[in-house]
Amino acid sequence: MIATSTKIATDPLLARFTRVRALTEALAAGLSDADATVQSMDDASPAKWHLAHTTWFFETFVLRDHVSGYTLFDARFPFLFNSYYEAEGARHARPRRGMLTRPTLAEVLAYRAAVTKTVLAALPELPPEIAALVELGCHHEEQHQELLLTDILHLFAQNPLEPALFPGDPKVPVAMPGPIGWIERPGGMAEIGHDGQGFAFDAEGPRHTVLLHPYAIADRTITNGEWAAFIADGGYADPRHWLADGWAWVQAEAIVAPLYWRQDDGVWTRFGLDGRRPIDPAAPVTHISLYEADAYASWAGARLPTEAEWEAAAEQHPDSGNQLDRAEAVEPRPGRPAWYGDAWEWTGSAFRPYPGFRAAPGAVGEYNGKFMSCQFVLRGGSCATPRGHLRRSYRNFFYPHQRWQFTGLRLARDLNV
Repeated sequence: MIATSTKIATDPLLARFTRVRALTEALAAGLSDADATVQSMDDASPAKWHLAHTTWFFETFVLRDHVSGYTLFDARFPFLFNSYYEAEGARHARPRRGMLTRPTLAEVLAYRAAVTKTVLAALPELPPEIAALVELGCHHEEQHQELLLTDILHLFAQNPLEPALFPGDPKVPVAMPGPIGWIERPGGMAEIGHDGQGFAFDAEGPRHTVLLHPYAIADRTITNGEWAAFIADGGYADPRHWLADGWAWVQAEAIVAPLYWRQDDGVWTRFGLDGRRPIDPAAPVTHISLYEADAYASWAGARLPTEAEWEAAAEQHPDSGNQLDRAEAVEPRPGRPAWYGDAWEWTGSAFRPYPGFRAAPGAVGEYNGKFMSCQFVLRGGSCATPRGHLRRSYRNFFYPHQRWQFTGLRLARDLNV
């Protein structure tokens, strides 16, 4: 480490790689081996699997393929920790990741340490096109940092003890925000998609022109207090506001509130990474599905923005806001409205390729294109998204019923209609 410390301080990619790897381990530092092994549902993965999978990514696509003489840490691990890369062969079934009691958490951490050390040693000598794979791996691991937190949250919510992963800060009452302000946009032609400067995932491009009709978009997201009013007005019991699939989902799953909400003696509480606490009425609402977001918009006499409308409106806003900076109990916070952080914002846009999109060749090309079916785009990032990971063109995507992420909404409406 002495030989690389000066280099790490001066090389942005070495610094980012070191920082990313350390943060992932800090997020998991409070977990027992049992905590890190259990899988709470098919959509979530055990913390131990996240720790190993992000390591497998670097070992496979950087060390195995591009560092002469490299020997796999354990030849059995690729089968266990490949996620969905068909080009990399057979793999352990996703719904059974929680059955992997071995390797232990300690063994996975040793695997991480060995791969991290080898990447640090190799990176200064890698050609730019291979160093780009390290950069991709860093952004990939940052995605898994958010998933690591939200998957642990879902896991701990299944425990009747409702344990806290991190201690929570004392809550200070904050005044409710004023009425929503509407930012009017004239419409016309707009350019969206990544501009080619700096890193982006493949699904963010190519940059292209879209036609926008005049619209207005809210200057902030919906709060917990506003969502409680929707509940109190019978929003979950009124089929007029719901898409047919959403109404069927509400009925089949007996949905009456956002995920992790519970009413205790007439008071709404929520479960978070700091345990169960009363909801903060002024904070952005999260853990809602697309179905719920769309129903609320209908109830409010509005609609969800398209992703093009969101991106065009976000042009004048910095990518600052409440995001993941360190290992702590992240949560949406009340305060000055921001376009990034706090809550991923559902849009009304399907996750489909932009004009001219082409998946990259090889296994890395399986990254996003294969998932462009039956999912919807979310924009803006959340309190669990690592700072520095977001940009205006960033497209997150989930199925419409999913809500274990920090997902919320911002309203939009048509003008001149």
